[in-house]
Amino acid sequence: MMIAMKLTRLGLSVIAATLFALLASYAQTSSRLDAAFEKFWAAKSPNEAERMVDDIIKTGVTFDEGLRRLKAGRTYTSQKTGIVMLSHRAKDGVEYFYALNVPANYSPARRYQVRFQLHGGVGGRQTNQPRGNGESPLPGAEQIYVVPYSWDAAPWWSDDQVFNLRGIVDAIKRMYNVDENRVVVAGVSDGGTGAYYIGMRDTTPYASFLPLNGFIMVLANRDIDDGQIFPNNLRNKPMFVINGGRDRLYPTAEVEPFVKHLATAVNVDYYPQPEAGHNTMWWPEMKDVFEKFVADHPRDPHPDNLTWEAVTLDHNRAHWLVIDQFGTQSGDANPMPDLNLMEDQPLFERFRQPGRVDLTRRGNAIEATTRGVAAFTLLLSPEKFDFDQPIKVTANGRSVFDGRVQRDLETLLKWAARDNDRSMLYGAELKIKLSR
Repeated sequence: MMIAMKLTRLGLSVIAATLFALLASYAQTSSRLDAAFEKFWAAKSPNEAERMVDDIIKTGVTFDEGLRRLKAGRTYTSQKTGIVMLSHRAKDGVEYFYALNVPANYSPARRYQVRFQLHGGVGGRQTNQPRGNGESPLPGAEQIYVVPYSWDAAPWWSDDQVFNLRGIVDAIKRMYNVDENRVVVAGVSDGGTGAYYIGMRDTTPYASFLPLNGFIMVLANRDIDDGQIFPNNLRNKPMFVINGGRDRLYPTAEVEPFVKHLATAVNVDYYPQPEAGHNTMWWPEMKDVFEKFVADHPRDPHPDNLTWEAVTLDHNRAHWLVIDQFGTQSGDANPMPDLNLMEDQPLFERFRQPGRVDLTRRGNAIEATTRGVAAFTLLLSPEKFDFDQPIKVTANGRSVFDGRVQRDLETLLKWAARDNDRSMLYGAELKIKLSR
């Protein structure tokens, strides 16, 4: 009896010691993981965040736990409210200024809609310095307003500003609790024209584009049209368009045929203002209509249908599609519906043959229609794909992939670092090569 009791006590001691060791090991692992993610969230840029990926992987975190933490995102704290003047410096050393209009009752526990408001009169600005007090000229619903600045050397219709706006999106998401699916780009006059341009260059971060008193055909000017302006890329997002009938620069009589042409393939809400000139006198009456449109059209982070056209790898991505290589293929779709043709006349120049991919997803099946593309990557979200079942990809009617795809922690973290987006996470990359 005594021996049995001693053995029982010994066994319980061993179990207790083992449990203590396991709990201590778990606590240590959890502490290391917490510290690694804190550094990841504290990174000041996507590049810096990406350098933290290996440290997170080394903690031994599982894919599911990594995904859970990325969905939850960083912990936000109180920030400045009112008008906040900020800037960031681009890789070429140029400083870009911008102003935030933050609600006085901003709460870090709530996700906020964001509206970019692009100003007009770009040609009359010779420096990058802010003008005015930074207040948004068209206040509407409670949200964070972004007022960036453009000038003659860096107009809205330039890659400089495309990357500037992308950099601002990333920067404010690191400070303020932004609703990633409710970031929109609006603009007046040159800013409205710029909204068209941004929509054709970089669709992924934005929910909708709202050009006011702008004109897409300004971009056909020989000093602007670089052969990389693709109206087909506007198919991805809804648009809200206003022009005035008495506008001395872009009257509805001139603008409307092009708006209606876009509306044959793009979700466009068009509100002509017959008595308005080149001004926003209509804002008090249209404000609620405008804000309702924005509220009714949040971004789908993983759209089932995508179109993207490009000629270089500088702007080769739309959400879960990345074009990797250009080149004519024997099985290319030809022709493809082309918004660059209006009454059989091209709207914009084509100095080189662009590449284009149209995607349609139904469950785990993806249909791609391509032209001028030799390879592309599909970014697969656990929200949209069942990784326990085969994924099938056809391109121009030909099967190019049929099989299982493994979830990959490194891929998940890499794209999370690049996108800084809680709602747009990818569990795997699927590389598709069309060349034979």
